Amino acid sequence: MKKIGIIGSGQVGKTLAAGFLNYGYSTMIGSRSLEKQKSLQSEIGNGIFVGNFTETAAYGEILVLAVKGLVASDALHTVGPKFLTNKIIIDTTNPIAEAPPENGVLKFFTNLDQSLMEQFQETFPQAKFVKAFNCIGSALMVNPVFENGQKPSMFICGNDDQAKSEVNVITNLFGFETEDMGGAEAARAIEPLCMLWCIPGFRFNSWRHAFKLLK
Repeated sequence: MKKIGIIGSGQVGKTLAAGFLNYGYSTMIGSRSLEKQKSLQSEIGNGIFVGNFTETAAYGEILVLAVKGLVASDALHTVGPKFLTNKIIIDTTNPIAEAPPENGVLKFFTNLDQSLMEQFQETFPQAKFVKAFNCIGSALMVNPVFENGQKPSMFICGNDDQAKSEVNVITNLFGFETEDMGGAEAARAIEPLCMLWCIPGFRFNSWRHAFKLLK
């Protein structure tokens, strides 16, 4: 199994880190905060390695970008191209603006002509970005349980087929039916699914749902 480096120590990063550990992946999680680094091992488990963003990116063969969309570009620049080149980067981010939802609808700082992931791919062309885990809440990211044992869909996209194949293994392992939507341009459609997923939460405090592509 390839080593995993998780850039970001919020709830998404911690949830996915615990999931990877559960399936036997050697995993490091990175935080900017030294205090947070000290607490992560007790929060996640003794098997986790901890470090800063650069150390974590250097460690991982597959990286997970799990920070807020507003600071994601800064996090990638902190790591730098040296430790991103030829790496598969699972992009969980959404371009959520610093503004309150309007009637439950989030506001984005991007438009429908270019997604956040496309911006990352353009800035770091030697990295292999794959969008995943952005349209479901952190509590449901690892082996979610739904009625009748239904598996939710996980929509992914990216320009590198081999990278998507490796991410497909992970998303299937974590309990999803993976739906490959094509190249990085498809993130223009996948990222706004976050808006739709959040509306029932903001309006009715209902957060335990997922998307399913019927065929």
